[in-house]
Amino acid sequence: MLDKVVIANRGEIALRILRACRELGIATVAVHSEADRDLKHVRLADESVCIGPASSTESYLNIPAIISAAEVCDATAIHPGYGFLSENADFAERVESSGFKFIGPRPETIRLMGDKITAIEAMKEAGVPTVPGSDGPLDDDKERTLRLAREIGYPVIIKAAGGGGGRGMRVVHSEAALLNAVSLTKSEAAAAFGNDTVYMEKFLENPRHVEFQVLADEHGNAIHLAERDCSMQRRHQKVVEEAPAPGISEELRAKMGERCAEACRRIGYRGAGTFEFLYENGEFYFIEMNTRVQVEHPVTEMITGVDIVKEQLLIAAGQPLTYRQEDIVVRGHAIECRINAEDPENFMPSPGDITRLHVPGGPGVRVDTHIYSGYRVPPYYDSMIGKLITHGENRDVAIARMRGALSEMVIEGIKTNIPLQADIMADGNFAAGGVNIHYLEKKLGL
Repeated sequence: MLDKVVIANRGEIALRILRACRELGIATVAVHSEADRDLKHVRLADESVCIGPASSTESYLNIPAIISAAEVCDATAIHPGYGFLSENADFAERVESSGFKFIGPRPETIRLMGDKITAIEAMKEAGVPTVPGSDGPLDDDKERTLRLAREIGYPVIIKAAGGGGGRGMRVVHSEAALLNAVSLTKSEAAAAFGNDTVYMEKFLENPRHVEFQVLADEHGNAIHLAERDCSMQRRHQKVVEEAPAPGISEELRAKMGERCAEACRRIGYRGAGTFEFLYENGEFYFIEMNTRVQVEHPVTEMITGVDIVKEQLLIAAGQPLTYRQEDIVVRGHAIECRINAEDPENFMPSPGDITRLHVPGGPGVRVDTHIYSGYRVPPYYDSMIGKLITHGENRDVAIARMRGALSEMVIEGIKTNIPLQADIMADGNFAAGGVNIHYLEKKLGL
């Protein structure tokens, strides 16, 4: 087992990792910025090290500072959580070359799946369905670009190979706008990601966002933990997630899940990961793989009983998977609402002091959060301050429990998006299941 783990993150995921380490008897080191001295996991960790000022560039993205902290504390591994450096291949490489275990995939795997073009090629080879597209980068041959778009059929979407999180993409509805869109996207990609490579795909008009959770060890074993629906989004950012996805049959789940697991075996994947798909008219289309633990992992844990973060730690320690595919049984339904410190009307961040906090409880209710009464939400980081998760024997029960939990949750001193989440849970179309990725923005008039 790993002796001591550096938690290279903050907020609720850092606390989640700390709790998993404690359960396995692993000592913890919390690295934190000057603004995060009072985070709950910093107070609870066995050791803590301040690695820089409030700016994430000088702290949570400061690779030398994080590795130095691991060296000073004589740690054996580093867990990157999600966001920040979690999908940075250079960071993973530096961690392992410095003699520590990176709790995640190998650097070469992160690079392979981090470039959307090489990821799509790898998935095609593994038999995972992909969106019709350019099958590689767009070059300077304008006639070729125009011809490809005609063959694919409008609308098309131009995507940056190094993009992610909804950035570096542009939808094109006509041939007249195509070449200018390619040029603009290349310029934006170069500025944002240091890589101006772009490619083209068919733009699906009304898809759902459905993703498969996978686990793989260093011994060639890989399994899937069923799927999640993350279609309730605003500006490509997920707001509500649920598992399993409404309307997906057991046969289709088994078929697609096994394809994802087989892809993991083919590329030598290690750790937890997620295959993200667009789903439309009964067909799946691969869009990207996230080579880390996801924000929404709790809904999968609730329906399968698998502790994904513990499995990450065990895999990093070189142990084989605890589960075989036949051990994974989907039980009931789970829903997660992201709780953000933001104005529910205009979505502006709302940092400040939490003067009063009451979290809900009862059967099937889980709250993952790092906040507490008296905690000051800083203005420097992502606005998410927690996740409210409910589980029930079916989707209707999970929704009913979420409605009750949202009505019980009290956070005073700052504004939150709890009213928005309550509105979504009361929405008839959401209750019916299967809304597409554009539904929430249309509902909000965005």
